[in-house]
Formats: sequence, structure tokens, C-alpha cells
Amino acid sequence: MSKVHDLGGDLSHGKIVREENEPAFHDDWEGRVLGLQRSILSLGVWNIDVFRHAQEQISEEEYLSWSYYERWLNTLSSTAVAKGLVSIAELEACHSNGDIDKALRSLDTKNIHKAFMRGNFERPTNRKPRFSVGSKVKTLTIESSGHTRLPQYAQDKIGIVEAIRGCHVYPDAVVSEGSESPQWLYTVVFSASELWGERADRRSTVSIDAFEPYLTPATEK
Repeated sequence: MSKVHDLGGDLSHGKIVREENEPAFHDDWEGRVLGLQRSILSLGVWNIDVFRHAQEQISEEEYLSWSYYERWLNTLSSTAVAKGLVSIAELEACHSNGDIDKALRSLDTKNIHKAFMRGNFERPTNRKPRFSVGSKVKTLTIESSGHTRLPQYAQDKIGIVEAIRGCHVYPDAVVSEGSESPQWLYTVVFSASELWGERADRRSTVSIDAFEPYLTPATEK
């Protein structure tokens, strides 16, 4: 199911305008939002998949009108309320009522490294991968309104497995079930014409990482 955040291949929003000498932050508050996001993720209350899915719930009008860090700030606020880290009243008052667990109150210098650590999402498994390098596969059409890492433009397309990346935490299950449900992950290469039609440059290809539940054996067209 296509959502506003899934803009790959959508030409209706005009060209991407690059900002020359773009700074890391356009204002001090943006840097504070990044620090807040890193600090909260280090608590382990939710992970990057939950954070991404929360952004997917933003309305189309707000998503397209807010800046990058405005989306982050609103996502952090709504998810913190949903997870019980803060109340709406506290957000409106701009201060805590003092009830939060002391362990969650601060990230001191001894533990600051936790905010910048990227977790390892690979998991052991006794299952063998369904596909091998060179397998011809077809991506599914994702009808669910839940979270998925398969972009809209790459759904219902035929490609070739070019690498097996191991068994990893499955983002779709993390969001919908609260479980890791590890799945095999593959790099699949597609011709540009398969993705974009006959007008695409025939010399170009696109590779994406796709989880096993997104794939099925392909039949000849």
C-alpha cells in the first residue's frame, strides 16, 4: 500500500533541489532534536523500525509541509506519549511531573556512547535460505497498511538475487507483532526497464535489499 513517505519513482512532486553548501543543521533546535532522538533510542524503549513506522502515520498534508526535523520532533513526541515516557500535559507544560523512572532521566557522559551505537540486527537460524545467488525472483505486492521495507516502486517486479546477506530482524514483524521474527535478507538487482518501463536507460540497474517474505520464485514473462 503506497503512502506519502514512499516517494521513490513518484514524479508528481517536482525535481529535488539541492542546497549548495548545505549545513548539518539549519537551526540549533534541529541539532537538539537529533540528540533527543539518539538519546531516546539508546534507552531501548523502541527501535528504528517503530520510529520509521510512526513517521509513516503522519498525514500527507503534514508530511509534505513539515521539514525533516519537524517530522522527527513530532514523531518523537507522539511515540514518547504512546510508550508512556511522557504525558501530553507534560509536553504542553514543557517540563516533567517527576514521575519518570530515574534510569530514564538522563544520558550521562559515561554512557553517551550508547546513543551512537548501531545495533546488530543479524540473528542465528537453523533455516536454510529459500533462494540462492542467481535465483530469479518476483517481489510481492504489499497490501498491508503496516510497516514494510519493500518500496512501492519495487513491488510486483522481477529481479535476480545477487547476494545473500544473512538472517536479520524482520521490521514488518517488529512493528505489527512486537517480535523479531528473523528472516533471510537478499540483495536483488532489477533492470531499470523492469522498474520504470521502456523509457528507462537499458544500461542501468537498481539493487535493493529484500527480505525473504517479500519474494516468490519468478515465472517467465
